[in-house]
Amino acid sequence: MKLPSYRDRRSTTAPPRLPDRARNARRLGATAVAATLVTGWGVGTLTASPSIDSTGVPSSGRSGSPTSLVPDRAAAACTNSTKLAGWSNRRLAMLTIAVPVSETSVSDATAEVSAGAGGVILFGSKAPSDLGSRLTTLKSHVPGHLGLLVMTDEEGGGIQRMANLAGSLPWPAYMGAHWTPAQIQQNVTKVAAKMAAAQVNMDLAPVVDVDGRNVAPGRTNPDGWRSFSGSTSVVSKDGVAYMNGLRAGNVIPVVKHFPGLGGSSYNSDFGPARTLPWSTLQKVAIPPFTAAIKAGAPAIMVSNNIVPGLGSNPASLSPTDINTVLRGRLGFKGLVITDSLSAKAISAAGFSVPAASVQALRSGADMVLFDLGSNVASQTSAIATAITDAVAGGHLARSRLIDAAGHVLAVRHVNLCS
Repeated sequence: MKLPSYRDRRSTTAPPRLPDRARNARRLGATAVAATLVTGWGVGTLTASPSIDSTGVPSSGRSGSPTSLVPDRAAAACTNSTKLAGWSNRRLAMLTIAVPVSETSVSDATAEVSAGAGGVILFGSKAPSDLGSRLTTLKSHVPGHLGLLVMTDEEGGGIQRMANLAGSLPWPAYMGAHWTPAQIQQNVTKVAAKMAAAQVNMDLAPVVDVDGRNVAPGRTNPDGWRSFSGSTSVVSKDGVAYMNGLRAGNVIPVVKHFPGLGGSSYNSDFGPARTLPWSTLQKVAIPPFTAAIKAGAPAIMVSNNIVPGLGSNPASLSPTDINTVLRGRLGFKGLVITDSLSAKAISAAGFSVPAASVQALRSGADMVLFDLGSNVASQTSAIATAITDAVAGGHLARSRLIDAAGHVLAVRHVNLCS
């Protein structure tokens, strides 16, 4: 940071010439003041400002001399946002990307993590026994050692990535029918503690969609047994219990899929899908999200379904769904994550993954997800380039990108000013 400049005040009468020893002492004193300003500026501490007497020697350098303390003005104004404002657009863009990687080969994401990716998402069905040490090595490549979001889908039943390490949970439908909220929280906490021990710090769960259909999730129904119940009140209580269980085990929960997939026309992974009408969702599907937000939900995933009554774009690409409803009406202040932008519903809406990423950020999302494939490196680079180009071209406000990056850091409790 550039130091304030000071204008010399010149006397019309030349001062008497000092002896060499006094002149040298004065020079040393001035040097000490400059050094103090330079080292103290923006550090976040009180900076000593030594006074200089007629001999030119700083009074703080003599025994028993008082030292005046002045507040560090730059540090007082420091926030994550002011720090992030000094980052390049490319680095900010990378922070908003979660890179998919196989849990059996997490080192494949080393280049992306080294470039500043905000997170990785693990795919697979059986984690290696040394997953924790592998992830520790991967995290060592994060620029500035600011930490990394390591996420996976550990819902229970048929959607578990690391049950062999963390322990198994039944389908949420079974939990909702047979366990009390207290039992759900207790059992989830045990699993979460083992996830955290393996260096996985975020779970893309719980599912708080209200859908009581007794079927396995599939092409025509994304929920089925993934839902706790067809009862709004049961889902509200059980979803909060699951969320609190994860937090008690030191894992960040991601409540999904806003604004609710229960009763959807199709599975958006396979094609265009619509939720129930917005007028219905407000009564049936929104209360579980409201309960989670009131209970302190740190992150929410937005679905790729179109919401009749709120617009024609998938919710993950809709400012009405994210900014107006989720952030505005529901007052959510945390991290907003998209569902996978590789979904067929996204391409059917006319968006490539990079273009969808830009639109998601413009709409209020903070972090974008896409599927594991053979082109992860090129896809990650294409997304980051699309974001930086959008900022340069005025199609994405830099302040929005900084805000998104700030939410990614905040969910990990990273303080750039400390």
